[in-house]
Amino acid sequence: MRLIIRRASVRWTAGARGGARAATTESGVLTLAPFSSAAPHRNNSDTNSAELIAAAHAGSFSLALAEELGRDALSAGEIVTSAAVTLERIASEWAIINIHLNVVAKLPKVKQGRFIEAAVRAKTSCLVSRLLRTTVSINARLEK
Repeated sequence: MRLIIRRASVRWTAGARGGARAATTESGVLTLAPFSSAAPHRNNSDTNSAELIAAAHAGSFSLALAEELGRDALSAGEIVTSAAVTLERIASEWAIINIHLNVVAKLPKVKQGRFIEAAVRAKTSCLVSRLLRTTVSINARLEK
């Protein structure tokens, strides 16, 4: 069995409050990117764990959907997926309680029923969906 290991790091200075935080990924896509240490806020411009999970889930789902459709040579076109992570404060801790995927695709050779079937299979088979222990919902729309 071949293992693949991908790495990311966060430089965290000072304690839980104040100080500086920066995220860096092995690929170099993020290099000392500001990382929020505060409780989730709508107006914070730094990235945070929930946002990175949303990005990973959207990418993983899109790949899984393309693979599902590719089995029948139907993946030529465009798939755009967004993920919304919902956080709730439970007791004194924040928790991710839901992730909603919204996918819009332009795939000229795909029929609606086949697209929905593939989207549902991709939702359960994608790497991040299998990892997360939370409710994952999906909205899928095929545009012609």
